[in-house]
Amino acid sequence: MTAQLNPRGDVAVLVPAAGAGVRLGPGRPKALRLLAGEPLLVHAVRRLAAAPSVHTIVVAAPAAEVQAVRELLAPIAPVIVVPGGAERQASVAAALAAVPAGPTIVLVHDAARALTPPELVESVAAAVRGGCDAVIPVLPVVDTIKEVGADEVVLGTVDRSALRAVQTPQGFRRAVLNAAHAAAGDSLTDDAGLVEKQGVAVSCVPGSEYALKITRPFDLALAEHLLAAAG
Repeated sequence: MTAQLNPRGDVAVLVPAAGAGVRLGPGRPKALRLLAGEPLLVHAVRRLAAAPSVHTIVVAAPAAEVQAVRELLAPIAPVIVVPGGAERQASVAAALAAVPAGPTIVLVHDAARALTPPELVESVAAAVRGGCDAVIPVLPVVDTIKEVGADEVVLGTVDRSALRAVQTPQGFRRAVLNAAHAAAGDSLTDDAGLVEKQGVAVSCVPGSEYALKITRPFDLALAEHLLAAAG
């Protein structure tokens, strides 16, 4: 059954899903790789659609797959699908341009974080709604981090107490994200980085272990295990 998004919601979610995902191995674009028999993108959109404040979801798909992605997602939720760009930043910009009037909060979410719970979507949106210009979900860094030179010799040990691993969705006031993309120069893989360059403060909220990024075959196997364990 198709989920109905909230017509009174104040959140639009952009999903850049045009990447090849070469680290996951050869095959279809990463967002269309299968996890437990369904594309990563389907898992991601299903969870986004379950977040109560989401008004709009816009997916930037590979240009050759736009119609196929529309048909794929139609049973899940009423999603806007646009052609993505060669780089992530271009895909986000294309999706942002397709957001209708209404939502004042824009979240950007990686399709590769296919198991991100709706509660994290709501947590990020609530922080923006509460007055933050930009919000990212984060987890503490638990591994020891070494700075290593070009010759693979350790230069020093980094203090991890001030470090955080960043996840998505990243949330923004719509006007802030619009301005950051309008002023964007060098391509970045992180939308929070774009607003940082504009001098905007970026706040953090606790992330989720389930929001892991599926990048390598091991990540895919771990996500399969988590899905099976969840029943």
